[in-house]
Amino acid sequence: MRSMPDTDPTATTHTDGLTVGQVSARLGVTVRALHHWDEIGLARPSLRTGAGYRLYTAADLERLHRVVVYRELGLGLDRIRAVLDDAGTDVPAALRAQRAQVAERVERLRRLGTGLDRMIEAQERGLLLTVEQQAAIFGPDWDPEGPVKARERYGDTPQWRQYAERAADRTPEEWQAVHDATAALDRDLAAALDAGAAPGSGEANALVDRHRAVFAAYFPLTREMQVCLARMYASDPGFAAHYDGVRPGLAAWFRAAVDASARAHGIDPDAATWEE
Repeated sequence: MRSMPDTDPTATTHTDGLTVGQVSARLGVTVRALHHWDEIGLARPSLRTGAGYRLYTAADLERLHRVVVYRELGLGLDRIRAVLDDAGTDVPAALRAQRAQVAERVERLRRLGTGLDRMIEAQERGLLLTVEQQAAIFGPDWDPEGPVKARERYGDTPQWRQYAERAADRTPEEWQAVHDATAALDRDLAAALDAGAAPGSGEANALVDRHRAVFAAYFPLTREMQVCLARMYASDPGFAAHYDGVRPGLAAWFRAAVDASARAHGIDPDAATWEE
């Protein structure tokens, strides 16, 4: 610890130098930083007043200017000391190395900015595909306003935020894979119904588990949430029309299969609630 005060509260100017407070104000550097640089011998004031207060000369101020410049460029204090004091230091090489690091940092920030833009857009729109891309992936019957309507209906839920986080990074090829997995599941659900697979059977339970895995492309789906979702598939006219369009009676069969699977895992379907 230093015994001398940091600044002279009675002194405002000195003909032979500047006080710590004056240098701090002039360079935009904290008094604490100046004290630290003094303590490690990086930039020390050369003079003292008769009362023992530190004073920085013009030469001291010039060195401090250089310290501040190199510090702004991102050089560490040890590296700055070498640049200022070591005659053998290749200053251009040191600055080029720092320039390369700055360029890398700028590129990382650029990617971060792009990612944030996509995240914002995904939260607002839900699906970052053009109308043409949506039609190519989901088919000509796809409603491009569907994600907008979903945002209006579910935008304040945790599940929408989870969905948007996944959608922000998803490429058209990945969306195609999601669509293909969903279409394949629909076909296999229809085949199980045609084959007479009973809800609660091994085949039906495997399809229920597969549905949760496929649906995880949107957000994590617990068994209780799946019960609620299957209930909506059977009761909502739009969802029921989709599943019954795949195979008549499929919406009701799938709900029964989900309920049976839930009971096998100790869940009462009638008491199941959606988890926020």
